[in-house]
Amino acid sequence: MRTKSGHLTVLVDEIQIQQVLVNLIRNAVDAMQETPSGQREVTVSSRILPDGYAEVTVSDVGKGLSQDELEQVFTAFFSTKQEGMGMGLPISRSIIKAHRGRLGAKPNTGRGVTFGFTIPLDDRHVQ
Repeated sequence: MRTKSGHLTVLVDEIQIQQVLVNLIRNAVDAMQETPSGQREVTVSSRILPDGYAEVTVSDVGKGLSQDELEQVFTAFFSTKQEGMGMGLPISRSIIKAHRGRLGAKPNTGRGVTFGFTIPLDDRHVQ
């Protein structure tokens, strides 16, 4: 779905999506506190899916999450951090849902976790 200029677009509230990205990146950095500094890496990527959605992922090489933690991580007031309030991911999920998308998490093959969200492409400019 391309505009006349050839660019793909999504319709979003930029501030809200920025809030989601900041939360995911901050969580990734926090998850790597025990990872030696030379091995810390956060990867942010995006791609267009064949079903008409854009996908953005944030991956870290931190301590990861247990299966139980993965199942609870989007529950309000659940946190793996001592100082965490447990509201960042539930709020982020509600923002993405309001944009007709989905937010999820999965363990990486090696270390760490990947959080990703999808948002539908804007189809107003389809040729």
